Order: sequence, then structure tokens, then C-alpha cells
Amino acid sequence: MAKNNATEGAFLEIHKKLNSYIAPEYYCSLNAFAMPVTTMLAYPANALSDLGLISNNIYYQLNPDELTRQTVARGEGSICDTGALVINTGEFTGRSPEDKFTVLDDITRDTVNWNNFNIPFDPANFDKLYNKMMAYLENREIWVRDSYACADPTYRLNIRVINENPWSNLFAFNMFLRPKEDELENFTPDWHIIQAPNFKADPETDGTRQHNFAIVNFTKKIILIGGSGYTGEMKKGIFSVLNYILPHDKGVLSMHCSANVGKDGDTAVFFGLSGTGKTTLSADPNRQLIGDDEHGWTANDVFNFEGGCYAKTIDLTEEKEPEIFRAVKAGALVENVPFIKGTNQLDFTSKEITPNTRMSYPLHFISNAMATSIGDIPKNIFFLTCDSYGVFPPISKLSAGQAMYQFISGYTAKIAGTETGINEPKSTFSACFGAPFLPLHPGQYAEMLGKKMTQHKVNVWMINTGWSGGGYGVGKRMKLDFTRAMITAALESKLNNMEFEQHPVFGMMIPTSCPGAPTEILNPRNTWADKTAYDVAAKKLAQQFIDNFKKYASGVTAEILAAAPTV
Repeated sequence: MAKNNATEGAFLEIHKKLNSYIAPEYYCSLNAFAMPVTTMLAYPANALSDLGLISNNIYYQLNPDELTRQTVARGEGSICDTGALVINTGEFTGRSPEDKFTVLDDITRDTVNWNNFNIPFDPANFDKLYNKMMAYLENREIWVRDSYACADPTYRLNIRVINENPWSNLFAFNMFLRPKEDELENFTPDWHIIQAPNFKADPETDGTRQHNFAIVNFTKKIILIGGSGYTGEMKKGIFSVLNYILPHDKGVLSMHCSANVGKDGDTAVFFGLSGTGKTTLSADPNRQLIGDDEHGWTANDVFNFEGGCYAKTIDLTEEKEPEIFRAVKAGALVENVPFIKGTNQLDFTSKEITPNTRMSYPLHFISNAMATSIGDIPKNIFFLTCDSYGVFPPISKLSAGQAMYQFISGYTAKIAGTETGINEPKSTFSACFGAPFLPLHPGQYAEMLGKKMTQHKVNVWMINTGWSGGGYGVGKRMKLDFTRAMITAALESKLNNMEFEQHPVFGMMIPTSCPGAPTEILNPRNTWADKTAYDVAAKKLAQQFIDNFKKYASGVTAEILAAAPTV
């Protein structure tokens, strides 16, 4: 039995406050709550002995109600007016790419594409750091959750998550797929995530860059995370693992994308980095959501890796994003959003803590989420970019060569706060719209996507969710309503018979009209007051594309090379 240090009186006071918020499926009776919280299943102190970890304080498979109560009782979180748990992740409010490592061993030595985000880590240093973390966690309170990734059972990956606080374990509940109770009796983990935000490495002796770290060990099948409370490190750790295992070992294309399905069963896939609109645009009330961030594409289907959503909440309103707004309720975990002074209402406009405010919640919190999280082969693919220069059209159609060129380029802008040190939009090229999470060479993912697009004759569209009428600081961000209307027109084949004009620099085809969107915004040059300034900006951006692509040029086809912009 795992006991909480809070007194029974403190528990009762919290219970009184929370009663009106707890979702019925998570509700515990008053009598049950007045007693120390117990594990859902028996979990002995030596249950983690195979990891070298012994503890008499193991909480196993607690539900969101219990994890929320514990977090509040420990003084680590508060409840907002709609019942969601609100926490502060501390020093780190975004990923730290320079502190993400992969152990260099016989599995990874010749297969991982080593670079400035696939950073090699010495196996001996991993073992030393691992042992130090196990000693740190010994006999501390530990939260353990068994879960899995990949909705398609053929590719299921069992994951055991070990945390040193309850709210991190709530994140794991929300984001990973949840086994049924009878599946837990003989659960065998394929991978472990061990996360201890308060454990700090010593760079001089442990081989890290600084005190925080996220290290993937493919031989031992362990992800070690320390020194950072940012929960997204767990999510992206498993994503990186799947981005190796599925393409390399299973022949499945792993994708940094959202996906949804229309009433006729047509699947749409949305590629894009954080902040470009994957979560927002896939949460379409007229389509069922498969997932908002990570998927696999097999010979027969597209399936979600996850069991939840991790949405950005900066400037969140019910009017703009009703599905996400309504998910702010009991069971959701809100990160780094302050309260409006003197209230328990969230201030989604505030950047006081970070612009990268987030919320995790189970997929079923979205009213039209698909229960199976599996869809058919896609008919439409959308590349989402947040063009901070205001050069790209809000919607354009790509040829096969252009699609591969844009996919390999992965142009977008990093939105403020998504990563440590990024405080304003900054243009970047991230191969396959997710380079930091791709252990293999980008060409391998691009080749797989190209074959699938050609085989299934998929329409590919470029969507600019960034600026129009000028670059950042001059122009304005594209209105969400217009973006939704353009995507809907593409999905409903309403652009098939429209006239198109070719962009003179990038070559993509721009519709001259589109239902639901003003004609004057479709050609980006027309939105600039100074047309000459637009031409200069377009050629400058084109040169960035050309310079970036040089490192891929020797490994791509003539068709892809011919799709480069012209200067």
C-alpha cells in the first residue's frame, strides 16, 4: 500500500473543493478519499528490482482523480474553475534539444543520423548516470504507469513510465494509450521511461551538457529524463523511439502529423512543427479526429501513436478553438498558464511564465474523436508552415516533385517558447517537419512518403498559417477561419475545377478563388503594399531553400531537384 504524507483532514478539505469537478468515471467516494490513497493493483516494493530500484512507496496505475488530489495535497498544483489541474513545470517550459542524447552502441552506431539533435552519448556514462538516478529514487515516493503506444495492435509498444511526482504521471495517463485492467495482470514492458525532474546531473562527471538531460538507450530500451519538469520530453522520447523502430524494423512510415477522417471515410494528414496548427486544424467538428501529433502509415491504414492531445493554449478561446477549450476540465493537465489575479480562472493570454503554455488531455475529451484511432489510406496531405516572411500562399497545390522537395526541406518558423531560447518567430528548416525527433536520415522517411503518395495518388497541399501582407512585425497572421475554409474546400474537392496560377519563384499552383476565403488573399504578392519588397523577400527565402537543400542534393531524384525554387 502506498501512503500519502498529507493528513486525513487535508484530504477531506481538498475533496470538498474538488467534488464538483471530478468526472464521473474518475469519481472516488468520500469514504475512500478519507483513507490513504491506495494502488489500483498490488505493487510490491521489489516490483522494480529488475531496474535496480527498490521502494516501499509505489503508487501504481492511479486514476486522474487520485493523481489530481495528490498533486494538490503536495502543494504542486491547483484546480482551475473548470476542474483541470494546473501546474508549473519549473525551470524548463519547453524542450531542450541540446540536452537530448542517444546512446552510441552497436544498434545505433551505423544507423542513427548523428547531428546536432541526434547527439551521441557514451554507454559507460549512461550506466553511471542511471545508477545515480536509481540511488536517488530509492525509497522515495514513485508513481508507476503501464501504458502503450500505437493504436494498431500489430505495432503495439508496451511502455512502463516511472515518475517522481503525480502530475507527471497524469501526463502519461493522458498521452499514452491506456490498457484495460485485465491487460495489466501480465503486462510486460518493451520500454521504460524513468523521469525525475528534481534529479540533476553533474556535467563534469556525467557527460551531460548541463544538469538536465533526456537520453534514449536503444539497447537497454530505456529513456532517462532528469533535471527538467517539462512533460513533453516523455512524449517526444517515445516518438523518437518509434521513428527508429517503425521505419527501420517494420517498414512503417512514422510521421509528425495530425490526422482526421471525413463522413465518407476519407483520411487527411496534416504535417507541421509545433505551432503551425496541427492540433487546431485537425480538431474539425465535421470530421473525426484520429490524432493530433504522431502517426504511422502502413500498407493498409494510418494509426495514432498516442492516446491523448498536447495542445498549445496561448490565446485559447472557445470561439477560435471550441473543442480544445472545452477540454479544460477535470482530468486535463494545464501547464504554465497563470490565473487571472484574485480568481481561479486561467489567463490564456498571459506569457508571464512562457508563450509555450500547454494542456494534455485524453483523446476522448474531443467530442468527435475516433474510438479506434485508425483511419484508411489518406486522400489528402497538408504541409503546414508558419511563414514568418509572408511569402508563401495561404493554400497551394504541389506536384509530386514539389511535395518531396518541401517535405525534405520542412520549412516553417519556430514559434516563441516552443524550445528553450526561442523568444520570437524564427524561420527554420526541419527535415520531414520533425527533424529533432528523427533518428534516421531524412531521406529514408522522404523516400517512404514519396512511394506512398505516388502509389495512392494523394493530393498534396501547402498551407501557410503564418503571415500575409508582409513579414512578422509588418503583416498579419492568417485568420484561422480562412485557413479552415481553404482546407475544407480542398477536402471537399471544391478546388478541382478552379483556375490556378503558378507562383513565379516557388512553382506551386495557387487557386485564383476559393470558397469561404477572400480572393485577394490567395496570391501573397497581392497582399503586400510594396510589390517590389515582396519580390525581394521571395527571392531571399528561395535562396535559403536552395542553400539548405545542398546537403540532400546527392541523394534525391532529378524530379525533386527540378522542384527547387528559382532565383
